Amino acid sequence: MTAQTPALEPSVSPSAAPAASATHPGVVNTFRGLAILEVVSHHGSGLALRYMQPEWPLYTMVAVVNRTLHFAVPAFLFLTAVLLTRSLLRAPDFKRYLWRRLTRGAWPYLLWSTLFMGWYVLLGLRPPDTLTDPDRWALYLTQGKASYHLYFLLVALEAYLILPLFLGLARLRPPLWVAVGLGFAAQVGVYFLNRHWWHLAFPASHITWYLFPLIVGVAVAARHDEFPDWFRRHRLLLTGLLLAAAAAYVPQGVASLSGQPVVPMTYSVSAWLFTTFSAVMLYGLCRTWGGLTGRVGAVVAWFGMVSLQIYLLHPPLLQLAEQWWPPHGSGTQRVVTVTAFGLGALLLTALTGHGLLRLPALSRALFGR
Repeated sequence: MTAQTPALEPSVSPSAAPAASATHPGVVNTFRGLAILEVVSHHGSGLALRYMQPEWPLYTMVAVVNRTLHFAVPAFLFLTAVLLTRSLLRAPDFKRYLWRRLTRGAWPYLLWSTLFMGWYVLLGLRPPDTLTDPDRWALYLTQGKASYHLYFLLVALEAYLILPLFLGLARLRPPLWVAVGLGFAAQVGVYFLNRHWWHLAFPASHITWYLFPLIVGVAVAARHDEFPDWFRRHRLLLTGLLLAAAAAYVPQGVASLSGQPVVPMTYSVSAWLFTTFSAVMLYGLCRTWGGLTGRVGAVVAWFGMVSLQIYLLHPPLLQLAEQWWPPHGSGTQRVVTVTAFGLGALLLTALTGHGLLRLPALSRALFGR
């Protein structure tokens, strides 16, 4: 997707400037809030598609929404790179950094992987011998497959481990467009390495599949004071690039959902461009706004404060709702049903997350923070 990104804590530096600091709580929580709303909407629309036929007109509309709302994981990793690179540039205490990454990244990943393995057995979606099969444990833990959404925590953990290697790049302070070019070139290079050498079974479960947003995030961190002005100067160009990438990616994404063949490289390249420019645009808007204001802004930030908790807890609620009240009726009725599932899961998990914040010891035990 996560809160932080799923798995990240920022330093907080309040500012009243129009272009807020990257660590201004309004910026961070607005970014997280918008991203976690996208995650729940993406998962909910994916659930709806399972109860619709590809030939239905409404199917295409929901599929377009699903593919358009497919940028949260790169966005969260981009934010991770921005915040943690800034932290390391200010105070490169690698011992402390490693300890916090283990307790706030590795521990939640292992805990929730174990819990979800048991959950899937409880729901009857996997056989009980899954829990005693070492090969299954190895697959689930090394590929983030204990549940469909846990791969993000694994990727985030890998990001934590390799980000210190990018400090040299950050200290060089490359121009942002140069970083975009470097990140894109590195990402395409990874594609060919995987195609001709690595042959990863689940490439999206590894940080190498997200080098583009990671490298751009490192560069933004290195030039964080300049970023708002850069964004204002180039926002029209960025918007055009984002729209062009969306025009290339979304139709292929919809075709893939429908079981139609797509060209793997074209699909991957357009997806990387779309998701990375989405992350940059979202961050630029949040920096420019200094976080949303008014009631809408307060609600978005409220969700953002517990984005990790929402990320981890909403899938089992969607699964329970689907088992107890399978969507039926017309396409519109099914979409309305699933929308109610998503809103209910979002609200319940957010309330649970905020409630657990009042129990710090339990919150740290469950979420590492």
